[in-house]
Amino acid sequence: MALSRAAARAGSALLTSGARRFAAPARHMTVATRVGDIFTPTEEHATLRATCRAFVESEVEPQALKFNREEQFNVPLFKKLGDLGLLGITADPAHGGSGMDATAVVIANEELSASDPAFGLSYLAHSLLFTNNLNFNANEEQKARFLPKACTGELLGGMCMSEPGAGTDVLGMKSKATKQADGSWVLNGSKMWITNGARSDTELGDVFLVYASTGAKHSLFLVEKGMAGFSLGQRIKDKCGMRASNTAELVFENVRVPAANLVGTENDAVLHMMRNLELERLGLAAMSLGIARRCIEVMNRYAKERQAFGQPLNRFGQMQKHIADSYAEYAAGKAYTYNVARSLKLDSVGNRIDSDGVKLFCSTMATTVANRAIQVLGGYGYCGEYAVERLWRDAKLLEIGGGTVEAHEKNMTRDMTKLERLP
Repeated sequence: MALSRAAARAGSALLTSGARRFAAPARHMTVATRVGDIFTPTEEHATLRATCRAFVESEVEPQALKFNREEQFNVPLFKKLGDLGLLGITADPAHGGSGMDATAVVIANEELSASDPAFGLSYLAHSLLFTNNLNFNANEEQKARFLPKACTGELLGGMCMSEPGAGTDVLGMKSKATKQADGSWVLNGSKMWITNGARSDTELGDVFLVYASTGAKHSLFLVEKGMAGFSLGQRIKDKCGMRASNTAELVFENVRVPAANLVGTENDAVLHMMRNLELERLGLAAMSLGIARRCIEVMNRYAKERQAFGQPLNRFGQMQKHIADSYAEYAAGKAYTYNVARSLKLDSVGNRIDSDGVKLFCSTMATTVANRAIQVLGGYGYCGEYAVERLWRDAKLLEIGGGTVEAHEKNMTRDMTKLERLP
């Protein structure tokens, strides 16, 4: 696996220009890690983390609050992720990707979400739900057609699975694709809660992997902006959190999809749907780690500096419990997530107990930690200046999106009935 040359060049520049600000102890706690442990298996992973942190410090953090308040997706900043090699982090280098592993996915998503989880969510939807999915399930012609532009950010991609009446019940989807005599398909239905579904209030995203019923089973199709009958139903605004990530309803009315846009073979979509969901849930757990880490940094620093009754807040037992419990839970989630990443193979399936487990644990942990951070900061935590209010709102989505915590509990319990003993 290798970072792209563009990523290496951009990373070096960012590290040179941003390292001093990035390393400032007032901004970031540092926990000792070494190359060879589960958090940093190789020098390449160390470079990736340093590059991501420098980019976040110099580029992501300054814009986070503004774009969230305006409910706008920062498209120019998104394209810069392509320059770093992050948009195709797991994709084949032959098609412009960086060819990295699941641990790299965790690093990138953790680092971006420590600053701007909404921007990180759009990144995850593009890099994992679209680009990674296409990389491992498409044919060579499809890869050559879409992956290079997806890896640079010229194309904004997403994945369409949830529907207005079918969220957790994925296999209850009503969207249908009907095969025509010439081998093409006619797609009808609608999809809901689609991250990257819109570039703006009126403009669709560029290309989507759309799951649809094809008789008793399901198939996967590439649907492109500009296809007749494919339209933006609505861009969903006034969300509790993740406001800088565009969410949309997409509508398909007799959309003619060429035979060349069928991904994989007819009726085989469930297998690669489940395989990609395992990586998505790992990435969402990593986002939760980033949120929790930032919240701990903020409340730790605030509790050292804020005086009450003649002494710092961190001298009081109530504050100590909030801070210490949060760190212990974050560290446990981090170890669990990176350990799962170490063993997860991108082209395999069968890791659902732990891919669900890390998201179940880390998503609820992040919401709890963000809530504690607000409590430690009091009135200041309830306002936008210290970021924890925004992070708290963003964290809640991770208990819902990509599978609800209740769905993870159901999946894990069902799969565990097959086990006689735990590993």
